[in-house]
Amino acid sequence: MTAISFRSDSALPYDEGGAVPTVPLLGLDFANLSLDTVLGRLAARAPGAPFGYVVTPNSDHLVRLYRRPDLRPLYTDALLRLLDSWVVARTARAVGLPAPAVVPGSDLTAHVVQEVIQPGEKMTILGMEAEVVAALSRRCGLRHVAHHNPPMGFEHDPAEMQRAIRFIEENPARFIFLAVGSPRQCQVANAVARRGRAQGTGLCIGASLLFLSGHEQRAPRLVQQAGMEWVWRLAQGPRRLARRYLVDSPAALRLLLEEARARRLQR
Repeated sequence: MTAISFRSDSALPYDEGGAVPTVPLLGLDFANLSLDTVLGRLAARAPGAPFGYVVTPNSDHLVRLYRRPDLRPLYTDALLRLLDSWVVARTARAVGLPAPAVVPGSDLTAHVVQEVIQPGEKMTILGMEAEVVAALSRRCGLRHVAHHNPPMGFEHDPAEMQRAIRFIEENPARFIFLAVGSPRQCQVANAVARRGRAQGTGLCIGASLLFLSGHEQRAPRLVQQAGMEWVWRLAQGPRRLARRYLVDSPAALRLLLEEARARRLQR
């Protein structure tokens, strides 16, 4: 397994709130910011600011990025890259690598919806079934939600992909939630950002809104803090998540070992 080189080459730097401290790990420069600091920066971003997006890669995403380097611009063009894996962070430190602060995407989503977005504020969601969005609106007191759920495989249909992009452009909001799975949500966000016609901050958050709608249950806080949330999720959906957690994710540990070895050789 070859070593991953790392460098900072974001085409869309995040300037609001001053320079962002970063930590390079597995080919990406991750923001080294606490959850509270991230929330403060996002909340302070001007509502009419040009569209930019936040990504929260976990071990599964990092392994995919290693196997498919063509996806790299989807991450380097983001406003913020936040590490969403306690396992990756702790393993990195165990093998002698620096690790950034961990900001789970589900935590970021919950705080933005419950603390930052106001009840009468517009909110845009790409993905999820209509009944999930309705339950989310009821539980969180959201009154102005624009929603579009593209069909399965839309990323391979140019017309449907354009429809998803135009939906975001035509429904400006301070926060746009992209919940169509990885890497599709990053592909849409990147295309929207590069077209330069939309406003707001896109959050590539996968299934995070399902926890707020009540359709899925998060692991208890102690399980999360122990870095074992993946075990909880695997038990909740073994057929859907077995390959991700038992086959793909362990590959991230090998990548960390290889990175640590490469850095030692460089020194």
